[in-house]
Amino acid sequence: MVLPSRDMDRIECQWCKAQNDSGQTTCGTCGAPLDARNLVSDSGWKEAPRLKDMTEFKFSNSTCQVEGELVPVAEINLAQGDSVFFEHHVLLWKDEAAPLSAMSLGGGMKRMLGGMPMVISIAHGPGRVAFSRDASGEVVVLPLHPSMELDVREHAFLVASHSISYSFERIKGMTNVLHGEGMYLDRFVTTGEQGILLLHGYGNVFQRTLGEGEKILVEPGGFLYKDSSVQMNTVQQNVKTGLMRHGMYLAEMTGPGRVGIQSMYVHHHSE
Repeated sequence: MVLPSRDMDRIECQWCKAQNDSGQTTCGTCGAPLDARNLVSDSGWKEAPRLKDMTEFKFSNSTCQVEGELVPVAEINLAQGDSVFFEHHVLLWKDEAAPLSAMSLGGGMKRMLGGMPMVISIAHGPGRVAFSRDASGEVVVLPLHPSMELDVREHAFLVASHSISYSFERIKGMTNVLHGEGMYLDRFVTTGEQGILLLHGYGNVFQRTLGEGEKILVEPGGFLYKDSSVQMNTVQQNVKTGLMRHGMYLAEMTGPGRVGIQSMYVHHHSE
């Protein structure tokens, strides 16, 4: 276990590596507690920080406050000129004056066949708007620095800031694993400006950074996110039970890069 590093009057966040002023108790970029130990298992899995009730952090000129712990809510006070996008059914409430619009999406038929939402909505500032996945778990805050790409399992992203571009792709090799159309990944990309991405993880969320060529096998339902540099393939593990042979399909992750998993996984209807 390692305590947060301190450089004179600055404190480095152990989760997002942002620098914070001395005296702050939570990171101003991701909301992670700064006075908590960095919890890492013997196998290298880091526990995502569980944000304290009413934790607040900033992005662009706006602020986000995470409320509740069992079924967390992300309440955002959008500044003029800022906006966030989200799947329309995760909207919990909004100020009457905060305008909404729809994002222009490609691949409409593919999205429909894959069980993905046909509409991605955008909330514009100024005004307050709140989001919830209507499920137990935790909100995971992932600041995306410029020129970053992150892949997220479908139906896991809660809300993302306007500086992040959005697309999706299907992992064809996952069809055998999930006995359906396969797994769709939401891809989030930043260019010259930092963005903020909030995910909902069922149960608890853990992250591990893989080295070059390092591999781990993950139950597909437990996969939550990965850096785009991590390759994801399907492997079958055969288990012999007497005269029968049972096949177990797993997602093979090959580094380098971060991999995030959730401890309470749910297979959605599209999977």
